Amino acid sequence: MEFNPIIISIIALCILCLLKINVLFSLMISSIIAGVLSKMSISDIMDLFISGMGQNSETALSYILLGTFAAAMTHTGFTEVFANKISNFIKDNKYLLIGIIVIISILSQNLIPVHIAFIPILIPPLIGLMNKLKIDRRLIACSIAFGLKAPYIAIPAGFGLIFQGLVADNLTKNGITVVKNEVWHYSIYLGLAMFIALLIAIFITYSKPRVYESQLKYTGTEENMHFNKSHYVTLFGAFMTLIVQLITGSLPFGALIGLGIIFGFRAVSHKKMDMLLNEGVGLMGYIAFVMLVCGGYAVVLKQTGGIDSLVNSIMPYVGHSVFLSVTIMLLIGLLITIGIGSSFGTIPILVVLFVPFCQNLGLSTPSIITLICASAALGDAGSPASDTTLGPTAGLNVDGNHNHITDTCIPTFIHYNTALIIATYILVYIFK
Repeated sequence: MEFNPIIISIIALCILCLLKINVLFSLMISSIIAGVLSKMSISDIMDLFISGMGQNSETALSYILLGTFAAAMTHTGFTEVFANKISNFIKDNKYLLIGIIVIISILSQNLIPVHIAFIPILIPPLIGLMNKLKIDRRLIACSIAFGLKAPYIAIPAGFGLIFQGLVADNLTKNGITVVKNEVWHYSIYLGLAMFIALLIAIFITYSKPRVYESQLKYTGTEENMHFNKSHYVTLFGAFMTLIVQLITGSLPFGALIGLGIIFGFRAVSHKKMDMLLNEGVGLMGYIAFVMLVCGGYAVVLKQTGGIDSLVNSIMPYVGHSVFLSVTIMLLIGLLITIGIGSSFGTIPILVVLFVPFCQNLGLSTPSIITLICASAALGDAGSPASDTTLGPTAGLNVDGNHNHITDTCIPTFIHYNTALIIATYILVYIFK
């Protein structure tokens, strides 16, 4: 276990990111480290890596199209009007602004599942207001991360339905019959723990004012800006994006329909199509490429065989100790999710490994559901390669005053992973 390729590779990834090496380069280097330690040739490693990138191609395409949609919304003037109305509504109440951001983040997961695409639309126009109110942007990163993460753990709708469906389906395939609607009855307590962590961030950790040296100043006006025809067309396009996605199950197709409505009804001139696509790539292209590279990294990790050897080497030492076993399983989930950057992609790996472990301990089905949900979610907040951290950074760093690692990854990691770990220990013993 000392030279386990999974552990060494993920530690290398974390160190490289902390040294401010670009996430793309860090992921590629860490993939090579994992492969070399598993005695793979460089050509085999790169072939696996490149083939694995295709696993996240739909997600990457979704981000590009939703980024284009976000750019189109900006060009209609919708962003300016919406941000102005929020500014005039909250006045000088920073807690009201934080609450609105949390609610919109939650809605982006469950009601209008655009995921992180709302961030480059909403956050940059509000940076000037945040500067005026002296809000610590680490708090905004934690607020957005809560809205992106807690809903899919606790609420059985939108991305939550996908996450909880994966948990139920994979447990059933591995001998523990679970229906999709059953998962949230136990995972909702994990969401509650995250909510407590959010309150700690708001009222304790980042409650003090913070001043930023920024060119972006508050430009709100008392004038009552109104929505016009282009704005309503844009809203209709967003609504149809949701409907089509729900009907077809394809987010890229839904985004394409939404863009078609915006251009078809001339909310934005079709002459700007190429320019908007370029802007969309600028807004979300980097995150899309990180998701592609994460897919390649995940495949290399799986092929090393390090996950199986890690679990097999641990089992003789923990025996029937629930505390030690839960600790080890949470640690494995944390390491894998930090590396892959996707809690959704981690579920199939963890279920296969953990079900025999849990059955050997005699854990109940509710305890197993809680443990799988927590282990998969651990690391999503805090992983340098996760869209839960990449999204907030993309919106908050428009003026270069927000660091991805120190201002997004570390704060979200500390608050939410600590909350999930504590809650899991308590819940496993309660449900046992």
